Amino acid sequence: MILRRLPLLVLLALATPLAAGELSVQAPDDISELLAPWLPEEAGNPRRLQGQLSDILATEGYFSPEFQFAENDDGLTLSIDPGPRTLVASVDLTVDGKIEPKLKSALIDGWGLKVGQPFRQEDWNEAKQAVLAELLAVEHADARLLDSEAAIDTETRRADLRAHYDAGPRYRFGAIRVEGLENYPPDLVERYNRAIRPGQPYREDSLGALQGTLQSTPYFSSVQTTLDRETAVLSDDGTATVPVLVRVRERSPHRVSFGGGASSNTGARVEANYHTPNLLGQAWALDSGLRLEQKRQTLYTDVFLPPDARNRRHSLGVMAEATDIQGLQTERYAFGAQTVQQRGIVEQRLSLNWQEEKREASGTSPETARALVPNGVWTWRRVDNLLDPRDGAVVQVQVGGGAKAALSDQNFVRTHGRAQLWLPLGRVDTLTLRGEIGYTFADSRRHIPQDYLFRTGGAGSVRGYAYQSLGIKEGRATVGGRYLAIASAEATHWLDEDWGIAAFVDAGDAVDSLEDIRLAFGAGLGARWRSPAGPIGVDLAWGERNSQVHLHFSLAIPF
Repeated sequence: MILRRLPLLVLLALATPLAAGELSVQAPDDISELLAPWLPEEAGNPRRLQGQLSDILATEGYFSPEFQFAENDDGLTLSIDPGPRTLVASVDLTVDGKIEPKLKSALIDGWGLKVGQPFRQEDWNEAKQAVLAELLAVEHADARLLDSEAAIDTETRRADLRAHYDAGPRYRFGAIRVEGLENYPPDLVERYNRAIRPGQPYREDSLGALQGTLQSTPYFSSVQTTLDRETAVLSDDGTATVPVLVRVRERSPHRVSFGGGASSNTGARVEANYHTPNLLGQAWALDSGLRLEQKRQTLYTDVFLPPDARNRRHSLGVMAEATDIQGLQTERYAFGAQTVQQRGIVEQRLSLNWQEEKREASGTSPETARALVPNGVWTWRRVDNLLDPRDGAVVQVQVGGGAKAALSDQNFVRTHGRAQLWLPLGRVDTLTLRGEIGYTFADSRRHIPQDYLFRTGGAGSVRGYAYQSLGIKEGRATVGGRYLAIASAEATHWLDEDWGIAAFVDAGDAVDSLEDIRLAFGAGLGARWRSPAGPIGVDLAWGERNSQVHLHFSLAIPF
């Protein structure tokens, strides 16, 4: 680099520190914005300050700035002329090794800091890292940057860039070898493996997908997936077949937990849970628990089997539940089986459930309803973040029914659909639209369990009304109807990364005849907090039908 000549007056000024005082800067707006975080509030040693600012300007391609210092009664005034910006004049990118010509050409064409662009240190670093990342991501797990150089000529204001890579051999996946198993057979890992097949080209994301899938199972507390390079087999064409080493640490075979909380829908809650991932030594995961809420008490046991060859997850469950909500007391006993399968972006749940429900509406006689119900649920998801979406949609459709000829007290078919849409507003805010509709085809709602009818109201449905208070009036109780409709719009403004405020309008009702439809409206304001488990909402809503205000709080994650 060629150093510029400074005026003698400036050199003399740099020789000694100046008296303490405020520092003011005169520079183009973009330069002032760049340097603002680094400028001291008070004048100090101009020589040191000039050196610091020169280094910062150099990272943006300004290698010949001019500085002028002037003392005044208030302190020091610094005038900065950044000078002309250095541009990229040439790029020499070299990739050695067994690399496909098509990939090599794509790397060169996709180089991030092209000829004619301003030289910036950050862009230079990112361009080098991007090439290496692309090599490491597919086939070339041993790729490395051998050397690089940015030659800067300050007189001609040109930057000549050179980067030299070694791609290394092309890798293919070999067999999977598992270490750390004590209570499970090796084929348990294979049952969860949908990412890696022997003979396929190595992909970094496939290795990560296998690790993430195994980590999310109930069997392992830690999982590490790596390539076993020591046993790699190199072929004549420069391709290496390398086994995949999976190191696991098993979870405790028994786990007991206790918890508590509160819901604006069902009140205060305490619960105890027992979990074992290896029921009867078959790698069946058992979850059981007792949950006591003010308005609902539940005892349940579920058994989950590992995925089968078609990636279907089967489960069995039994449950006993008692509720006292809006004057309706129920006792319900149920057992059933379910299979879950991911089919592209659609999750499919098929189940067969039997239940017996004893219910008593305040002011009426007790009734019993039994139903054996095959049911299907299909959920389509496309969102940018599963826990905290800002852009995307979720749609769910459900169909099930029972027949008197098959252990049910009433013939019915229940259909239910719901959708939620997130639309970005500006840089950080979000508009959320939600809709829900349902209909149970039946001659009468009598002798149909409440699970297959509809009530609404409360958090997650129509705010401004008590939980499940919108439905059919039977005696002094609210019971389920055959029709459901809900619509909601909510705008959320985020004040910072963690906290936001929301305004919303909800409308909906559950009725037994289309002639009775009269939507109940609710509106209000709420606070939002991005917790590790997803956004938590606290809403204060006014209900138009009853002119009452209700407080609701919930974990606002997509269904």
